[in-house]
Amino acid sequence: MTHAPLRFGLIGTGRIGQVHAANIAGNPATTLSWVADPFVDGARSVADGFGGRVTADAGELFAADDVDAVLIASPTPTHVDLIERAVDRGIPVLCEKPIDLDITRVEALRPKVAAAGVPVALGFNRRFDPAFAEVRARVAAGEIGALEQLTIISRDPAAPPAAYVEVSGGIFRDMTIHDFDMARFFLPDIVEVSAVGSTTFDPGAREHGDFDTAVVTLRAASGAVVTIINSRHSAVGYDQRLEAFGGKGTLQVANRSTSLVSLSTAERVEASAPYEDFFLQRYAEAYAAELAAFVALVRDGASQSPTFDDGRAALLLADAAQRSATERVAVAVSLD
Repeated sequence: MTHAPLRFGLIGTGRIGQVHAANIAGNPATTLSWVADPFVDGARSVADGFGGRVTADAGELFAADDVDAVLIASPTPTHVDLIERAVDRGIPVLCEKPIDLDITRVEALRPKVAAAGVPVALGFNRRFDPAFAEVRARVAAGEIGALEQLTIISRDPAAPPAAYVEVSGGIFRDMTIHDFDMARFFLPDIVEVSAVGSTTFDPGAREHGDFDTAVVTLRAASGAVVTIINSRHSAVGYDQRLEAFGGKGTLQVANRSTSLVSLSTAERVEASAPYEDFFLQRYAEAYAAELAAFVALVRDGASQSPTFDDGRAALLLADAAQRSATERVAVAVSLD
């Protein structure tokens, strides 16, 4: 069966909104119908490049009769209200993470989302990275036996501006939240969180009471242990690695280099190009696959898209990690 392209309304035209606009325009199953942003010049710029009508008011987008789905890429404090408006209108929605920084707002919206039956997906794009997805599939197939240890290394190239740190919700809700979702991609039933954080180099983190360095240990109901290693800077580039360990072997995902060519001489051996230095490079394929999975969710329900409850669970883990690092205690969690 063939379908007319899914008509998207995009809300938010910052850096990540521009990525989504390009993917919507480049996917034959989707088209950009509306672009909304209070900073209307940004909306016009995106529409000039990728199509769609422009508005500074998201309400106009929701009232339009040519919007089949909404993609929310606006600032985090707007997410809950925009998801609720989409659900009220019966419009499927793909929303960037996190749902909100305040778990009470997420819990308040949860019953409405569950009762509405409208597809709501969260933008945990790393589930769709080909290498990570391959490891997860091979673990699920039993190739390395029961999963005993999962190690996730995630280090950004450089710390964000202090003004961003101030409104980000902290490293666990802003950065580690992707890793919490990746942990649950492999081991959904996390029951305990232990975290250690420190501020070793970033004045912005120090100014706003945040951490720039963190290690989190998660314990799953099976007894498997997840270790997440984070830093807000990395001299070697965007450091994204993963290792799954079981009784029969190990599966590893290495960093991606900017070139497959290496140099060997009398002075050095296998000198390689730097690692990719930006998340939009590293996860370009993942963002495109995330969109395709959401289209499948809207069309027939057969999809691997992370759900609203996945977003809730990641935020619960982030809150537990913040408490653990601050109070120096292990925190039991229930994600039901």
